[in-house]
Amino acid sequence: MHTKGKKIKIFSGNSNPELARNICAEIGLPLGDAEVTSFSDGEIAVNINETVRGVDVFVIQSTSIPNVNNYLMELLIMIDACKRASAGRITAVIPYYGYARQDRKAKARDPISAKLVANLLTAAGADRVLTMDLHAAQIQGYFDIPVDHLVGGPILADYFAKKQIEDLVIVSPDLGSVARSRRFAEMLDAPIAIIDKRRPKANMSEIMNVIGDVAGKNVILIDDMIDTAGTIVNAAKALKGLGAKDVYACCTHAVLSGPAIERIKDSGIDELVVLDTIYQKDRDKLDNLVQLSVAGLFAESIRRIFNNDSVSKLFD
Repeated sequence: MHTKGKKIKIFSGNSNPELARNICAEIGLPLGDAEVTSFSDGEIAVNINETVRGVDVFVIQSTSIPNVNNYLMELLIMIDACKRASAGRITAVIPYYGYARQDRKAKARDPISAKLVANLLTAAGADRVLTMDLHAAQIQGYFDIPVDHLVGGPILADYFAKKQIEDLVIVSPDLGSVARSRRFAEMLDAPIAIIDKRRPKANMSEIMNVIGDVAGKNVILIDDMIDTAGTIVNAAKALKGLGAKDVYACCTHAVLSGPAIERIKDSGIDELVVLDTIYQKDRDKLDNLVQLSVAGLFAESIRRIFNNDSVSKLFD
């Protein structure tokens, strides 16, 4: 793609090449020729096999399971390689931004790893970042370069709107997700309920109380991510116990680590709807998993960034 003498090239690391190829297909471009491998000692080897001098470069890489740290290093080294090859502008396209949950000091001597990752990306040479549904929106402020922050809610809402579910209630699985749930409920013209839970320790959740009417209702649980699935599964069981009919769950980022797959299988969740920001190698293990693509939204964002058009209306 050329505009007024400018060129664009899109490269991908190893975290989600399927999404990168789909984004390129939406734009009508081939995926850039790059090899990202490892030396025998585990160090990452990057070869960019085509010129990027003066080119608007987009590097697509989620820093996600199963190799969060490797994928982060791949991204940093690819950015460095492009910078040293005189790329015109480098955008780090990070559909899922790892370390986003470490966004503040929750107790003494905690790191703020989300800020450290932002510093690393900037130091490597990224000129801007394109991401989706950061766990904490204020992470945008950790960068001293432009950040375009896309939202996945409308893609999920569009899917559920087409199902025309009756007696629908949108449920926030915790107090922290209320604002997201309210926006989602407005898109579907449905009321909301809230689950008040406390978490005794990391990766464990305990349901306490449901605020709102779910008896005899079909419910959709929405969160930005599902990791070990403890929160969402406990929420689904609590809702069923209170007389909810069909229970749907949806999220942007399906981390699905550790016991998540087994928990979801035994959860009573009728359908789990996720976006493809993270590659799902185990997607065949869940009969009730529906995966929707963010490729079109990212493709349009990349097109707008390249053409210096407004990206802001895509945030809505």
